[in-house]
Amino acid sequence: MFINPNEFELLRHLDGPARTGPEGGADARAAQAEPGPTPPLGVTLRKLGKRYGERVVLRGLDLELAAGEFVAVVGRSGCGKSTLLRLLAGLEAPSGEQGGPPARAPVLFDGFPQWGADDRVRIMFQDARLLPWKSVLDNVALGLPRRERAQAAAVLRQVGLGDRGGDWPAQLSGGQRQRVALARALVHRPGLLLLDEPLGALDALTRIDMQQLIETLWRRDGFTSVLVTHDVGEAVALADRILVLDEGGVALDERVPLTRPRARGSAAFAALEARVLRVVLRQPEEEPRPLAQVIPIRHLKLAI
Repeated sequence: MFINPNEFELLRHLDGPARTGPEGGADARAAQAEPGPTPPLGVTLRKLGKRYGERVVLRGLDLELAAGEFVAVVGRSGCGKSTLLRLLAGLEAPSGEQGGPPARAPVLFDGFPQWGADDRVRIMFQDARLLPWKSVLDNVALGLPRRERAQAAAVLRQVGLGDRGGDWPAQLSGGQRQRVALARALVHRPGLLLLDEPLGALDALTRIDMQQLIETLWRRDGFTSVLVTHDVGEAVALADRILVLDEGGVALDERVPLTRPRARGSAAFAALEARVLRVVLRQPEEEPRPLAQVIPIRHLKLAI
């Protein structure tokens, strides 16, 4: 398992003892006020770009994501989906039009410019990235004051693993490890949850189970969510809105007009999935089929 050095330093930082201050330390501050739910974040992108040398990954994206919206981002490999999430998480620095730093902040949360990581934003990767020397409960509680460990246990119960807190990550299945990673993200009550293909390595049944869990928790907590996925069906099942990235820009921005919970076998679901997939594959729109000719024969009508 490869972990970006910056992310590894962050995990080490969270693994350390809680920082103290002149007011008597982290526990004293926690005693003064229990953290409440974080309001969902509205996200504004203004000419957001990213390039690596001469290779341009994202070209001046202009987007508005409403607070509490669930947005899915799909596209071919290398189109910039994960780069977009890393920019939103503050793990990457944006690029200006000429390759240097931009003149003004291209990412805004609730109208305020963002130049780095924000405590209200959490990201979940395809790899659970659990610390193998920590128990399941300790992994969920990373970065929390000791007084809030009960909160970590509560979130672990919400993802269906309340009885596995004392186990080691190696004792869990792939789907269970992803549940722990989801709990670790949600325990901090994010205003924006970023999901970077978190279900890509799971089997089909476990994947559907996790999709339903994510949707349930999103509807309950109301956070804004951005999901990167290669699975167009997953995007249609979960999202309010689907963005297709292609050649550094937005090739499609489509609202999902289907009621929840989504009926995967419905004609409307299949039609939207096919439309998005055609854009991803750069296929032309299908021309409408002509109506069948109707020939009346006495009391019968034949369509040919």
